[in-house]
Amino acid sequence: MRIDSLYETKFVISFEIFPPRTPEGEKNLWNEIKLLAEYKPDFVSVTYGAGGSTRDKTVDIALRIRDTYKIQPLLHFTCVGTGKDEIYDYINKVRNAGISSILALRGDPPKGETSFTTHPDGFSHADELIRYIRSIDDFTIAAAAYPEGHIEASSLTSDIENLKRKVDSGAKILITQLFYDNNRFYDFMDAAVKAGVHVPIIPGIMPVTSAQQVRKSVSLSNSAVPATLSKILVSCGEDKSFCTDGLEFSINQCRELMNWGVPGLHLYTLNKSGPVIKIMQALNLSGTQKPYQVKHEK
Repeated sequence: MRIDSLYETKFVISFEIFPPRTPEGEKNLWNEIKLLAEYKPDFVSVTYGAGGSTRDKTVDIALRIRDTYKIQPLLHFTCVGTGKDEIYDYINKVRNAGISSILALRGDPPKGETSFTTHPDGFSHADELIRYIRSIDDFTIAAAAYPEGHIEASSLTSDIENLKRKVDSGAKILITQLFYDNNRFYDFMDAAVKAGVHVPIIPGIMPVTSAQQVRKSVSLSNSAVPATLSKILVSCGEDKSFCTDGLEFSINQCRELMNWGVPGLHLYTLNKSGPVIKIMQALNLSGTQKPYQVKHEK
C-alpha cells in the first residue's frame, strides 16, 4: 500500500534514521534498527547527507530495511548543488530499485555557506523539485512542514503559502520539523487548513533526552521551548547523559497530539532505539496495536 494511503485507514507510526559516517556507526545502526523493527513501523525515512554526501548509502540502507524487515522506506532527496540531469539519473535509479516514496527537500546550504545557491540547471525551491520528480514517475512524494515557520521565511503566513505550493505540485503527505510546543502546532494546523492544505500533516517528534540536545535542536530550528520544558531542563542539569523527566515530556507531548487527532507520529530516532521504544511502550503503540484517530476538526 502507498504510504499516503495508509493515513486513510490507520494511525501511522514512522521513524527517521540517518546514514552513519563510520563502520562502527553503521554496525550500531543495524543493531538499533533490529530493535526498532520489532515495533513494526509503517515506514522508515532515511536522510540524505548534505550535498548528497550519503547518496548511495541512503539507497543501500533503504533497500536493506525493505528487504530484511519488510518495512517501506521513505527516501530523502535534496537538490543542493544538483542539476536536472543528475536529479533525473538518481531518481531513475531509485525507481529501478523499486523505491516509490521520496521526501523531497530543497536542502540546507553546504557547511560553511550562509545562503542557498541554486545550481545553474537546478531548482531553488522544494515545490519545483516535487513537480520535476512527479514528471518522472508517479512517486508518493512527502514534503517538509514548519509549524513555527522555516528559519529563512519572512513570516509564518508566507511559509504556509509555500507549503500550499508544495501540495499543489504533488506532495501527498507533510512531515513537520521538530517542535516542543503543541499549541503552536495546533495554530499552524488551523492556518494550513484555511490556506487550502488538505493532505495529512504528521508531527515530527524529537524525544527529549538532555538539555544539550534541546539546545542544539533549537539553534538549528528556532523552535520555541515552553515553560514546562524549560523547567524540566533546568532540573535535569548538565551532568546527566539522560533526562528521564525530559523523555516523560515527550511521551506527554505525543499523547496530547494523539488525543487532539493527528493522523500519525514521525519519531526522529537519532539512530538510538531506547527513547523511541520507551515512547512506543508508554503509548501502547508496540507491535500492531495502533489506534485509529479521527482527524481533528475545529
